[in-house]
Amino acid sequence: MGRDEHKKNTTRNPLAQTPKMEKTDGIDVEFSNEFADTDDLEAKERSERADKRAKKR
Repeated sequence: MGRDEHKKNTTRNPLAQTPKMEKTDGIDVEFSNEFADTDDLEAKERSERADKRAKKR
């Protein structure tokens, strides 16, 4: 009987990573300016400005 007798891991893989096919790149492909409201347009502008700042670094 060792110290870690009751501490055995019962899960298959405790450090499992998210599969690549389930990850998203964060780009919304189906965006339509026709159906966008002011909040959507503002979010799109903010996103574009953040992308520009990130590319400068």
